[in-house]
Amino acid sequence: MTQAELYQELKSLGLPVAYGSFKETQTPPFITYQFSYGSDLIADNQNYKEIENFQIELYTAIKHPPIESLVQDKLKELRLPYSKVEVFLDSEDLYQVIYEIQLMGGS
Repeated sequence: MTQAELYQELKSLGLPVAYGSFKETQTPPFITYQFSYGSDLIADNQNYKEIENFQIELYTAIKHPPIESLVQDKLKELRLPYSKVEVFLDSEDLYQVIYEIQLMGGS
């Protein structure tokens, strides 16, 4: 899966989606995603297989398990294993749920 395909799949959830951040203020719920770091598989002194780690960030005004399930079900449908962490952002008065995934094979 490419980054462009990931974007399209996230858009299919019906929520606003942006890479990194939005240019304008958004009303929650919304999603941002971005490249975090690479962890390529290396063999014979070269990068053998590209592995890109991304963060998908879901922002909600209240704790909202059904919307979290929507994102999680999409990741499961796409066969993208994820890890999940939740934070309450006091300064924004928002919940942030971060899903960490890996895309293999390049952008």
